Formats: sequence, structure tokens, C-alpha cells
Amino acid sequence: MTSVLWFRRDLRLHDHPALLAAAADGPVTALFVLDDALRKPAGAPRTAFLYRALRSLDADLREHGGALIVRRGRPERVVPAVATEVGAGAVHVSADFGPYGAARDERVEAALQGRPLVRTGSPYAVAPGRVTKAGGDPFKVYSAFYRGWRSHGWREPAASDPQKVQWRKRLDHVGIPEDPPMPAGLTLPDASEAAAAAAWRAFADRRLSDYADERDRPDLDATSRLSVYLRFGLLHPRTLLAELGRTDETYRKELAWREFYAAVLHFWPQSAREYFVPELARMTYATGATAEQTLDAWRRGRTGYPIVDAGMRQLLAEGWMHNRVRMIVASFLVKDLHHEWTVGARHFMQHLVDADLASNQHGWQWTAGTGTDAAPYYRVFNPTTQGRKFDPDGQYVKRYVPELREVPARWIHEPWRDPGGVPDGYTEPIVDHSREREVALQRYQLARAR
Repeated sequence: MTSVLWFRRDLRLHDHPALLAAAADGPVTALFVLDDALRKPAGAPRTAFLYRALRSLDADLREHGGALIVRRGRPERVVPAVATEVGAGAVHVSADFGPYGAARDERVEAALQGRPLVRTGSPYAVAPGRVTKAGGDPFKVYSAFYRGWRSHGWREPAASDPQKVQWRKRLDHVGIPEDPPMPAGLTLPDASEAAAAAAWRAFADRRLSDYADERDRPDLDATSRLSVYLRFGLLHPRTLLAELGRTDETYRKELAWREFYAAVLHFWPQSAREYFVPELARMTYATGATAEQTLDAWRRGRTGYPIVDAGMRQLLAEGWMHNRVRMIVASFLVKDLHHEWTVGARHFMQHLVDADLASNQHGWQWTAGTGTDAAPYYRVFNPTTQGRKFDPDGQYVKRYVPELREVPARWIHEPWRDPGGVPDGYTEPIVDHSREREVALQRYQLARAR
């Protein structure tokens, strides 16, 4: 019996449990729905990467005698219509646990009017909701979640083989749109399943052994850069976990952070927009013309703090930012400039090619001190000491802030102290970190006391 395989965050053909389940029914129609509810909030980098990944998936399908059918519209209308056109007995998907995705799938399931929506696998090694405390309550602390997640374990990669699938391809569709206009000079990684596999292989062979020691160094090419491939499902975390050895615990823990935040969002879907610690919603934030000016300076990488400016300029140039620097710039926005974490989270969702709702929103809440953490609110990153520690020679700063390339390493993270003065074209610090740290702590304490 014919089936429909509806691709979403699983744009690959290997290690794909839903593909295995669909192929077991008979001929498979590969479908992707251009859903404006998801496309409109996405920035140009993420949208362009998606379209390129779809073109690559279509090319891979054509190699095996199929094609990707692309339709535009509300999924609860499009998916049942396609299922009816091809006479499908079922629609197969990888389960979605996000707030919008879960509600969307319920609407589609109802609209299918008796045809089953078969959920097999998910974008995670362990689906959200499976790892809980003994009584069934969800974890709020990562360390406890990690122990449970590690103990639970995960399946081996699925043995899906696109060569053994009977694909259907004769169906009208709108095609994959052209890339949206991109910011000048922005470059994106290759968007294909083959590129994802090659990136993992290069990292595993060359950098994984040093990952635990060097992962916090933005001046080194020490991270995997796999976040965008995991985000779009060009690579599954189970594939990576199957190859990790006992000595690769640090990288395994980083993969678990992604799964932890997905589980938190699953159990507390309102935390995508609201404070995980509700009492801290009473915080006081900067307002007025000065606040707008400091927010604009942060967005453009013109704060006068080199590590912050380098990170924000890397975001604009690449649609990506090193994870350590993400925490530094987030702390600076919330605790030095006193802007609400939601402002920064929206900016990241617009510009990050790997933007993932669960990881982004909860990463921001963690840094802002409003999320899942035992005692977080008094953690304030000092941008100068963070720069010295993790970019000791200033190579990361000099890569993205050309105004500082001639500044000696001794002064690179505090150029205002250089006897030669701040270089032309750069700016003095827009705030005094020591003073603003005290202001932030006072505001946190006041919010907690109300």
C-alpha cells in the first residue's frame, strides 16, 4: 500500500526510522510542506539553509528514482490532500515534540479522517518525555537529567536504505523557492546529508580527542560545527553516539544538553516565551532612548568590549557563533545592558542558521538566570576576563574586529588601557562592567524579594 513520508526536521535518507516504517507499507511519496507559520519567523540564513537542504534531499531522492514533492499551505490541508491524491494508507513522520509541531500534528491527524499519522523516531536520541524521575516528574536540573538519560540509553542507528525503497514521484508541486536575499558577505555551510557526514567524520578524526580541553576556545577550530546539521536532521545524534567511545564523555554531555532542553520545552511549552522562574518576570529592565542605543550597539558589535563585539560580528558574518561566546554576549545584554532575555533570544532566532527553539530559548534563560539552574541569578560573565581566559592571544577578536588587529595581545581585551589609546574606528566601552554588575544583582534580589 502506498504511503506518504512527510519530511520535517529529518532531511536525510539514512538512519531514518520513519523512512523504514513507510517503506514497509509499499511505495513511498516524499513530501515537504512549506508552512508559513514556521517560515515567517525564520531569518534569511536559516531559510536559505533549509531551501538548500531541500534541494540536496531532492537530488538524493532522484538518484534513487524518486523526487521531493513540495507543497505550500497549512499542513492540515496539504497533507490530507496529498494522501488522498496518491491513495496513501498512512502518513509517516518523525515525531515532533515542540509546542507548535505537536499541536500541528494533532490537527493533521484529525484532518486525515481515519488514515493514521504514524510517528516513528524523533530528532533526538531519546525522545522528550522518556527520561523522568522515578515518580514520573520531569527533571529541572541538567546533571540529574544526564544521569537518567545516560542510563536510559538509545537505539542503534536505523538501517534505512534509500536504494531499497520504491519511490513515487509523479505529482504536481510548487517546487523549492529561491534563496531569500542574504546579508552581504554571509557564508553558509554546505547543506546536504553528505556534507553533514563529512563534517562529523572530520571532527571525529581530527578534533574530538582534544574537544574536552579546547571546546571553550573560540580562537581555535575545536568544535564540531554540527549544530546546524542536527537542527535540520541532516544528521541524527544517534549516529554520533554510536561512534563515541568511553573517553568522549564531554562531547556526549554536550549532545545531552540539546536533549535536556527539548525535554524541558516538552514539559513546559510556555517556557519558550515565558520565564521558567516566574518570579523573575518582575525584573526591571532598561527603557528609553539610551536603551535603544545600547541594544543597537550590541546588535552591531559596537559595545567597546572586544569579545562581545567579535561574537556579534561573527553572528552577522556567518549565521553562527561559538557557544562560549554565545553565553558571554547573552550575559552582557541582560546583565550589563539590562535588556530582557527575550530580546536577545529573538535576535538569535533571526540570525542563527542553527536556531533551535528549545536550545536557544533555554540557553538564554540559563545565562539570564531565569531558567533551569540550581543558583544562577548571580552568575555575571566579565567580558574582559572571559576574553583573556578563552581567547588569550586575541586571535578570535582580531579575526572579526579588524580595528583591533594592531593592538598588542596584552591590551586586546581592554584596548582602553593601551597607552596608544583606543584605535581609530573602534569605540570606548559603552558601560562600566563593574558598576552594571552591581545594578544587575540588585535588580535580581529585588525581583526575588517581591
